[in-house]
Amino acid sequence: MTDEAAGGTTARNEDPLTTPPNAGGEPGAPSAAEGERPEARLERAVRAAEQALIEFEIAVETFRVEVENFSRLHHQKLGPMYARLDELDAQIAEARAARSGDAEDLRKAREARAAVMPMPGVEELFHDWMDSDGLSPEAASMLTDQPVRPPKRVRPSEEVRRLYRELARKAHPDLAQEETERTRRDEFIARVNAAYGRGDEALLRELAEEWAAGPAPAEVRPTESEELYARLEWLSRRKELLALVARELEDSAIGSMLRMAPEDPDRLLEEIAEQLLTEVAGREAELAKLVQ
Repeated sequence: MTDEAAGGTTARNEDPLTTPPNAGGEPGAPSAAEGERPEARLERAVRAAEQALIEFEIAVETFRVEVENFSRLHHQKLGPMYARLDELDAQIAEARAARSGDAEDLRKAREARAAVMPMPGVEELFHDWMDSDGLSPEAASMLTDQPVRPPKRVRPSEEVRRLYRELARKAHPDLAQEETERTRRDEFIARVNAAYGRGDEALLRELAEEWAAGPAPAEVRPTESEELYARLEWLSRRKELLALVARELEDSAIGSMLRMAPEDPDRLLEEIAEQLLTEVAGREAELAKLVQ
């Protein structure tokens, strides 16, 4: 994830959400003593803070989608291997307990067996796999021992990312000055996020045309200093909340793995799969010795 999404700033790039307006003075900018209204400086700070927050939200949402997609692939490819390891651990613990009869070994065997995920019932197994005609093709394939079609892989293309960023910058709810406009933008951005999550370039283009044809954003009216300060405080609190979300994504197991190989996550999955296969082979050999 980028430094921007991590919520960090550098010495060369002051954060407009926390830096006082015109702190230290702006080269060539008129001071209040030269006739500039204090509200004018506050307005500039608010606009800069809004844009900084929007870019930050875009970075966080982009990384969230990447984590979600990688999590789906990770579960699809490696889930059965993890389940196999749990089952082998339980069998090994049970074999040791059967040999020794020791109370501690019996306790460990019970704990190992409890850690194995039970087989789901039919309804749970095919939850959300039912369509109007009965079982979906994926569920039918499982029942007939046919190859199961893997879930559709979603990895937004560069064009999809460009369209998403462009729409998010134009229609972001944080640019609204009235509640009705914020509601309209919230609903629109929710559709944009959904299209981006599916990597739907065609739909994003349609949404771009829809926004261009829609009502123009309400004209920004002059505001009082107290309102502008309140706006800056709200933007700062919003960024703090987003920073927590970003940190949770980065610190999650999937996020940490994704950050190890952001340019080639497929190769990372292959390496983990190879390690798991080695562990499975080792557990199987250990179990074979115990049950001889």
